[in-house]
Amino acid sequence: MPEPLFSVVLPARNEERLIGAALRSIAAQELPAGRLEAIVVSNGSTDRTVEVAQEEAARIAAAGGPRIAVLAGAPPGIALAKNRGAAQARGRVLVFLDADSEMSPGLLAAIERRVERGERAASIRLRPDNDDPIDRALFWILEYGKRVTRVRANMLWCERALFERLHGFDETLHQAEDLDLLVRAKRAGIRVGHVNEAWIVTSTRRLHRGPLRLGMFRMLGRWVLGHVGIGRHWPYSGGGSP
Repeated sequence: MPEPLFSVVLPARNEERLIGAALRSIAAQELPAGRLEAIVVSNGSTDRTVEVAQEEAARIAAAGGPRIAVLAGAPPGIALAKNRGAAQARGRVLVFLDADSEMSPGLLAAIERRVERGERAASIRLRPDNDDPIDRALFWILEYGKRVTRVRANMLWCERALFERLHGFDETLHQAEDLDLLVRAKRAGIRVGHVNEAWIVTSTRRLHRGPLRLGMFRMLGRWVLGHVGIGRHWPYSGGGSP
């Protein structure tokens, strides 16, 4: 069986409600099914994340979709889960997707064009999963900040050979592990890009926790602190994007 071009790695902790949609967005990519695979890594889930992922993987396979492997039993830790998934990957290019998020249909095709141009790693544009004007304004600000400061993180893709050369994600980090990886890539002389022509839609449910949108301020505060190097080792049960 030929190796796929893409391996999509999804760390998942208690995401039984959203993991199915994430996997369906991978199956809906504008590429032949044999050119991609997905690897779900359940890290400390106590709900039906594993069972739901396995059921969805079987449905996708029966419909002629890409191979989806589901790994259970990983301890909590988003960087550890990503590394475990990457270790099982067969693709030349690794794409890291949060389990509460969905790829736009043309994302992998857009990344393939970048790979053909010689790009080796890039962050990926994020969009909220609703039309709430405050949520959309926040995501616009985050994307604008990435363009101005060139500090780019959140979900990303990376050539597998480069990922292995960098020894993967730092498993001591509980957040900003993606930023840390891209910074190390830059220090190694790699030009890191940012995918704007396609995107990932991500859940904003954490922004709405608490009264008066306190969840948004908490998330934004952690995001800002993490990007300047503060609190990256603090325990964090949420994981992933806003």
